[in-house]
Amino acid sequence: MAMRKVYSEIKGMKVKEVPNYVKPMLSMDYVKKAFQKGLDNYNSKYIQTDSIQPLYHVCFGGMVFSYLVALPNERRHLEHQQHAKEHGHH
Repeated sequence: MAMRKVYSEIKGMKVKEVPNYVKPMLSMDYVKKAFQKGLDNYNSKYIQTDSIQPLYHVCFGGMVFSYLVALPNERRHLEHQQHAKEHGHH
């Protein structure tokens, strides 16, 4: 949603005006404020309403994280298995 807002604002600008518009958004202070605003919005939307959604977010986030952590090991295993199959090993 925020990207749509930024895109609609940039769309009407000239190319030379875009860096002056984007540069303040890349400062650490702006990023910290945007992150804090996101946390506040999450808190008011899910935590304060006693929603079950945060539990789902943690569960699915944990599943995705564990999959991404295990992925390199699985890829190595599959490559080794493919290599063994090509060279006649068990």
